[in-house]
Amino acid sequence: MAKKVMDLRLVDKQLWQRSVLLKLRAQEEKLPEIFPGQFVQVRVDGSPKTYLRRPISVYNVDIDNQELWLLVQMVGEGTKTLAALPVDSLVNVMLPLGNPFSMPQKADAKLMLIGGGVGIAPLLYLGKVLKDKGFQPQFLLGARTASDLTQLALYENYGKVYVTTEDGSLGEKGFVTQHSVLAEAPDVIYCCGPKPMMQAVARYAKEHEVFCELSLENTMACGLGACLCCVEDTKEGHQCVCQEGPVFNLNQLKW
Repeated sequence: MAKKVMDLRLVDKQLWQRSVLLKLRAQEEKLPEIFPGQFVQVRVDGSPKTYLRRPISVYNVDIDNQELWLLVQMVGEGTKTLAALPVDSLVNVMLPLGNPFSMPQKADAKLMLIGGGVGIAPLLYLGKVLKDKGFQPQFLLGARTASDLTQLALYENYGKVYVTTEDGSLGEKGFVTQHSVLAEAPDVIYCCGPKPMMQAVARYAKEHEVFCELSLENTMACGLGACLCCVEDTKEGHQCVCQEGPVFNLNQLKW
């Protein structure tokens, strides 16, 4: 799949305590085709200590407005610099990168999209595409507290949303794998989030013999498989998550 490097214009942003939504619009050149689960590498200008691009999941693609949406968690100088960009700034992005989620084989499959923390980001676009293709996705989203789940209305556009919070401030108290909706196993699970959460989901999927794909969040630097920062030891050997992933079938992983 051809990769492009594009200058996108920041046309809108929404800022919260720990994250920011950036809406980036293509200029003269149209966005390339982007699939759910892929990611982009964003150049951070104005941050002397940030030498490498930052990998960020695709949150949404608005084809009609030629917009790419990124949900950025502010954890270091690079991401904080991106969050501070004023509207109308140009943002240099390399895209699309990585391999996407697969589409379900059965039209009536019961689909559960499970995300935790900033790992909920790639599930929005996945849910949108699934609904457009006639599927009925459901979301199970986990966070530490209610204030970390700021975009639930967007997910509700594409399917039923279930929530867990560790402090019980919204939805059911606990972790995603403890939610009562999982008392009945789905046919397919798509998952992204912190590794311990994904490993717990993987154990659930194995126990219930559920088809499961997981989007790994290994530390990435180049996004092209050259630096070997994101290598994962899989059943097929050591693989770069940015190239062979970030989406892996559970059966490929040694979890």
